[in-house]
Amino acid sequence: MARDYYGALGVRRDASSDEIKRAYRKLARELHPDINPDEAAQTRFREVTAAYEVLSDPQKRKIVDMGGDPLSNGGGGGGGQDPFGGFGLGDIMDAFFGGAGGAGGRGPRSRVQPGSDALLRIQMTLEECATGVSREIAVETAILCDMCRGSGCAEGTSPITCDTCHGRGEVQSVQRSFLGQVVTARACPVCRGLGEVIPDPCQQCAGEGRVRARRTITAKIPPGVADGMRVRLSGQGEVGPGGGPAGDLYVEVEELPHATFERAGADLHCTLRVPMTTAALGAVVPLETLDGPLDVELEAGTQPDTELVMTGRGLPRLRSTGRVDGRGDLHVHIEVEVPTKLDARQTELLRELAELRGEEEHTLAAASARTGGLFSRLRQRHAR
Repeated sequence: MARDYYGALGVRRDASSDEIKRAYRKLARELHPDINPDEAAQTRFREVTAAYEVLSDPQKRKIVDMGGDPLSNGGGGGGGQDPFGGFGLGDIMDAFFGGAGGAGGRGPRSRVQPGSDALLRIQMTLEECATGVSREIAVETAILCDMCRGSGCAEGTSPITCDTCHGRGEVQSVQRSFLGQVVTARACPVCRGLGEVIPDPCQQCAGEGRVRARRTITAKIPPGVADGMRVRLSGQGEVGPGGGPAGDLYVEVEELPHATFERAGADLHCTLRVPMTTAALGAVVPLETLDGPLDVELEAGTQPDTELVMTGRGLPRLRSTGRVDGRGDLHVHIEVEVPTKLDARQTELLRELAELRGEEEHTLAAASARTGGLFSRLRQRHAR
C-alpha cells in the first residue's frame, strides 16, 4: 500500500509547493534529532523528511498523485540513514531561510563605515546653567587620517580584488543532502568580507583610514540646561573606518550644588532668615540673586514659613526643541529667628511688650480653619 505522504506533512493534496515547504520547516524544527532525541520523534522525522523529498520533486509527486509510491523500490528517504548527510539543523535552516547560507549571497560590505557616537560630561555651576556657556573641551577621538585621507592606502596605491573570494566578500561551500546541493556562505577570512585587500597600507593609520588624536572643540551649552541633560554636537564624534562620516558627540551636564539656591525645574528656592523684630516690624531686605541684587519687601507681621514668589526671577525654561520659553519663578521662604540669648535689658523690654500685648498667659488653642490645621501645615512643609 502506498504511503500517505500528504498526511505525513499534514497538508492537503492540492497544497502548493510553498505550503509543503512551510509544513516541513515547522515539523523539522520540532523533530530534528539535534532538538528532540526521542526515538519516536526520530522515526517521525524520517517519515516527514521522506515525505518532503517526494512531494518537493514534481516527478515523484506526480507518481504519488497517480496512486503510486516512488520510494517503494527503496530509493531515498526511508532507509534509516540521516537524510541530512551530516548537516546540522542550523545549516538546513540557513538554506531554507537565507541566513549565512543560500546561493544568493550578500556581496561585499563597504570599507567605509559610519563612526560611533561619543559621550563626555562637563560640570557647570547654577549661574552657568542660567546663562549658558561656550566652553572649549579637549576630547580623545578618532579623526580622519591626514596622510591617506581615509583610503587606508599608501600614496600612489589602491586596493586590489581579494584573490580568495574574487571580490564577493564571502566564500561558499557546497554539500549534498536529500535536498540536493546546499550552499552555505561565510565572510571571507582574508578580506573580512570587503571583497578587496590593501597590499600597501598607509603607515600612519595601518589601513584604517583614521587615527586616534586629541583635539579641542567648542561646546555651546544653551541657557536653562539642568543636571543630566545632554547636548548633541552633530558630527563631532568619531570618524568611521575607511574615513566614514563622523558620529555625534553628546555633552552631558553635571550641575554643581549652589550655596544659596535649590532648583526645581525652572524655579529657584531659597531661605531668607530674618530676626523676630524684622518680621514683626517689616523691612526691605537685600537678596543677592543670579541676576544681581534684589530687594525683598517684608510686610509688618510676616509669619514664619511665609513664601514670597518673585515671578520671572528663576531660570530660563529650555524646551525639547532647544528654544528658551520664558523663565521660572524665585520662591523666597521666610524663616523667623527667635533670639536665644537675652541680656537683662532685652529681657525687661520683652516682658514689658508682653504685658502691653496681654501675652502673659499661655494658652493652647485649636488651630484655626484659616491655617488648615497643624498637621496640614506640617504636611505642606515636608511636601515642598
